[in-house]
Amino acid sequence: MRIITQADCTGVLAEWPEHMRRAFELARSVLSCAPNPRVGCVIVRDGRRTGEGFHAGAGREHAEIVALAADPEGGAGATVFVTLEPCSHEGRTGACVRALIDAGVKHVVIAGLDPNPQVSGVEQLEAAGIEVFRLEEFAGAAIELNKGFVRRMCQQRPFVRCKLAMSLDGRTALADGRSKWITDPQARADAQLLRAGSCAIVTGINTILADDPSLNARTEALAGGERELAEKRKSVAGQPLRVILDSKLQTPADAKTLSLDGAVKIFSLRDRASAAGFPDNVEVIVSPARQARVDLEFVLNCLATKFQCNEILVEAGPVLGGALVAAGLVDELVIYVGARLLGSDARPLLEFAGPDSLTQGDALEFVDVSVIGSGLRIIARPKAG
Repeated sequence: MRIITQADCTGVLAEWPEHMRRAFELARSVLSCAPNPRVGCVIVRDGRRTGEGFHAGAGREHAEIVALAADPEGGAGATVFVTLEPCSHEGRTGACVRALIDAGVKHVVIAGLDPNPQVSGVEQLEAAGIEVFRLEEFAGAAIELNKGFVRRMCQQRPFVRCKLAMSLDGRTALADGRSKWITDPQARADAQLLRAGSCAIVTGINTILADDPSLNARTEALAGGERELAEKRKSVAGQPLRVILDSKLQTPADAKTLSLDGAVKIFSLRDRASAAGFPDNVEVIVSPARQARVDLEFVLNCLATKFQCNEILVEAGPVLGGALVAAGLVDELVIYVGARLLGSDARPLLEFAGPDSLTQGDALEFVDVSVIGSGLRIIARPKAG
């Protein structure tokens, strides 16, 4: 495999980045393909795009197969641009590597290598005499596009996104617990898109008892292209898995989220026999105990390995959110800031033991700061290294 740098993209290679950018646009036309990665593919012949495709979800044709079918010549002699190394193993669909070889493509240009240890696409393509190139400038974009899939393959846990809503002075509810609404309808609609793109929505028992949330993705709250994306995702995969962390198994049998379509997983220190009346869509999973609570690392590992979750969205109160942050298990914070002040008696954003000095506090970096409605949306991640 030859690595192509930006400096190499001159002459006949000058248009290669443009074709790869189009492949990424196609890949992003779906919110999630979990448990598979999102992939886009473009077929180019004599400088013209003659076929393109994307993977719509598990069980659907992969991007390369869709693109080959769209190409009038079936890919023969063409250059194929694909955002991720083509798969080489048989699953619910055939191996893309075999399809590319059988089609007689000339070159395959990829952005990133597949972290799945079952995949050896580059090796098999080259063994068949097909030249493989990797565009170095898109390596980071390939990881970002499928960060949850990469995290699951490499670390056996999902990408953990924690959604929080607070006032401008960092408060999440009044002293008596009232929190509706700190943010405006536009921010709440934006959060529904996060739900729709997640494999699971995770909360704690305190939130269940205090708010009785639905924890489902409601596409009617969205508009335009965002609604189309969310509805497309739901049509393929249904509602995200709903997960409750409930050490003492206190979830009421009539909790709203238990009555909705889709599966519910309750992680507890007690088994299902300790409770009565749960509907059939509810599974109680007994967790090891850590400081008399559910083991958070066990939960994440289970969501990744047993339920194949790539990305999860945590919507919880300050106790569970603080515990995840303190344990270093949050990969991204999405904080909606309402344009209001609640005062020092109101409840804090997170509860955990802070550092002894500012030099010891975990450093974050802002990935994005946007105006949403009358407030802000801040996306922050732990600084690398």
